[in-house]
Amino acid sequence: MEKTEAILIGRSRYSETTLIVQWCSAEHGLFRTIAKGALRPKSAFAGLLDLFVSADIHYALAKKSDLHTLLEAHWQNPRLGLRSSYGRVLAATYLVKLITLAVEPHSPIPAIHELLIKALNYLNDHDPSRAFIERFELRLAEDLGLIGEGGSAGGQAAHAIEENFHRRLPIQRRQVLDWLSEKANRDIS
Repeated sequence: MEKTEAILIGRSRYSETTLIVQWCSAEHGLFRTIAKGALRPKSAFAGLLDLFVSADIHYALAKKSDLHTLLEAHWQNPRLGLRSSYGRVLAATYLVKLITLAVEPHSPIPAIHELLIKALNYLNDHDPSRAFIERFELRLAEDLGLIGEGGSAGGQAAHAIEENFHRRLPIQRRQVLDWLSEKANRDIS
């Protein structure tokens, strides 16, 4: 049995009552678990497996696949403030998708995990800004060794990530930037 503190970064239905849950942990990187019966009304997981929650989890390692079995989950930080704004959820989704684009599963990522914790904690209390998004991209590119510390800004880090991994940036980047523009226009009116 494995134990770790992890951030829930994705979930999808496996069956009528079971979820596949994706996690981000400092020691274990990105990994997936199956939460059997999680959608049953009296499940031990009821209300616990929500996006962007930090939790202490226990899981059993799979012998023949990369889909481990979730045994327990206990909230560390639910980040309920994220749900107060569409822009916050959109920004958090972009950050997570950017990490999953750039990081190999099952590789330790202590610096990136810490970066994600700080970003999600910020979004729990504040709406995102363009500077926030670009600062996260810059720090991620630095942690991945794509640019030197204190390197470029203004979208250059995002471009470096896109170029080095030969994959387009997640669509949520454009969506969050559009949301910020619309918000600025509403604030002016």
